[in-house]
Amino acid sequence: MFTETLSRRIRRSALVGVLTGPHGVDRYTEVYDRTWTVNDARAKVVAVRKQTPRSVTLTLQPNDAWRGFKAGQHINLTVEIDGRRRTRCYSPANAEGSPIIELTIGLHDGGLVSQHLYRNAAPGMVLGLDSVGGDFTLPTQRPRRILLVSGGSGITPVLSMLRTLREENFDGGVAFIHYARNREEAAYATELAATPGVTVLHSYTRSDRGDLTGHFGPDHLAAAFPDVEPDAVFVCGPPALVDAVRTHCPDARSESFVPPVFSVSGESTGGTVTFTDSSVTVTDDGQTLLSQAEAAGLTPENGCRMGICHSCTRSKSRGAVRNLITGAVSSADCEDIQICVTAPIGDVDIDL
Repeated sequence: MFTETLSRRIRRSALVGVLTGPHGVDRYTEVYDRTWTVNDARAKVVAVRKQTPRSVTLTLQPNDAWRGFKAGQHINLTVEIDGRRRTRCYSPANAEGSPIIELTIGLHDGGLVSQHLYRNAAPGMVLGLDSVGGDFTLPTQRPRRILLVSGGSGITPVLSMLRTLREENFDGGVAFIHYARNREEAAYATELAATPGVTVLHSYTRSDRGDLTGHFGPDHLAAAFPDVEPDAVFVCGPPALVDAVRTHCPDARSESFVPPVFSVSGESTGGTVTFTDSSVTVTDDGQTLLSQAEAAGLTPENGCRMGICHSCTRSKSRGAVRNLITGAVSSADCEDIQICVTAPIGDVDIDL
């Protein structure tokens, strides 16, 4: 009987790797099943539910190439839309070490990927898992009193932390404060309410029906830990929430799901941009290297177009560039850059 175990052994065979070169075994086995890959981490959607009016929760079964993540980290999820691969960052909500991946994706107005998944995600859909990143994680030595704070779809990484602590039979004190616009949009409210040993508080910013009223402040902190200060605070949400928490808890570990803001001058530096692999040279027009490549008829891989997913990373072999988010200028040869948030300064050569 042709079992999945036998299939896995065949795909990992060195001899099969030689016989299927130069494309590799993945390019052949994926014709039969797109998750039958040795090197490319992928996952199949096995369940879809809409627990709030503005989110969709996907349960994914990853293949053997998936190496897992730490609670609080994000993954680069890739989905094909109208023939183009699109990549976005999402934080799993499941505990680390789980055999499945759970993603709850907030519906964003004008969001290409979130809108597509909200409307079209169904069991059997295959998604790419390009990479794992982020240092918004629990310390190895768990603090004894932990405050978890989230806003909107920022609930997923801190819920992953809570679920991980429960899997570890953590016996310290945990409080969880979640902010949502209203009760209907509060994801995981039923699960949190049923979680024993955890103080769970909700605040609804557009109503007074929650356990708390208004925004984070000393009264909310005191409600979570009335007698003692927490040893560690983790917050994920919009910048205003992160700033409020850090004002009262300066050592809080934080992550914001709002993309960075940057502007493009549109003023040419007078240099030329050479895409060496394509033998294409253009005159710098002041836009990002990604925009200039696309204007020249090239189709480099990209995803978020805001410096988050890293799918557009390319090697710069020569020249100076400016990172439009940080403002940093680099002139080192043979360095990797994110072309979606990088503009040239003078003559630049890019391996593309």
